[in-house]
Amino acid sequence: MQNITQYIDHTLLKPTATEMDFRKLCEEIYKHNFYAACVPPHYVRFVKDILVYSEAKVCTVIGFPLGYNATSIKLAEAGQALADGANELDMVMNINAFKSMAYLTVKEEIKTMAELVHSKDALLKVIIETAYLDNFDLSIACEICEEAGADFVKTSTGFAPKGADLAQVEVMRQILPENVKIKASGGIQTYEQAIAFINAGAERLGTSSGVAILKGIDGGEGY
Repeated sequence: MQNITQYIDHTLLKPTATEMDFRKLCEEIYKHNFYAACVPPHYVRFVKDILVYSEAKVCTVIGFPLGYNATSIKLAEAGQALADGANELDMVMNINAFKSMAYLTVKEEIKTMAELVHSKDALLKVIIETAYLDNFDLSIACEICEEAGADFVKTSTGFAPKGADLAQVEVMRQILPENVKIKASGGIQTYEQAIAFINAGAERLGTSSGVAILKGIDGGEGY
């Protein structure tokens, strides 16, 4: 079985997750050597402290899950997350603005966020929520993220009607230059799915099913 642990952002974003659940997430990261923990902003410092002896990165979400927060609020969220020790931020694109074709507004927000994140030697992933995009939208969204300085374009929050789509990831990889990577997330629950998305061009996988994937079985929500 191909070793894919370093592709996985081991994720826990369930609204009912408890402190014990986050402790368990960290234990699984120590055991399986997943690339990162992806947790709510409130738990960044908590998880960072537990993972102090691990090489795993700590990732959190900004403007999650709908993306229509004011830019100033997103920047404040990001600043706090970075101060708490986050290494990577997954920010939801302003989908309302994007659907209104306010592309410059969307681009400027991502650019401002990228500048802040990069000033702290962190990475920015932009969640474009592919469930709401056709191929024309997808192309524009990817181009905006590239031009604004995003490090990754991420498919989904896991809270939309549909998560990562294999065909869309393949299109994204064709559109984006090599320096902009892809994170596929939402509904990835099996080893076979994980490998398919990697082969399609994803360099990172966001999933709550990391342990199940390693066992080659179904399980978890796959956020």
